[in-house]
Amino acid sequence: MFETAAVIILLSVFISGARLLKGPTVFDRILAANLIGTKAIILILLLGYIYGRPHFSDLALVYALINFIATIALLRFMERGRLD
Repeated sequence: MFETAAVIILLSVFISGARLLKGPTVFDRILAANLIGTKAIILILLLGYIYGRPHFSDLALVYALINFIATIALLRFMERGRLD
């Protein structure tokens, strides 16, 4: 059951990848990249559960923080043209 969920999430990553490549605006592409990052976090957690590796949750947490900070930095750069 969890393996099926992981495959479905992986397929949805490819669909989001199409939006990332095709997105009509930059904000659509940033949103798609954030969505792919979120799905990667879910995949990491699912793989950790499937293979009995509980410390994968720490890795997922770090990846979530990096994903959040990168999204905020990109949006700030788009708004102001600089990161400071």
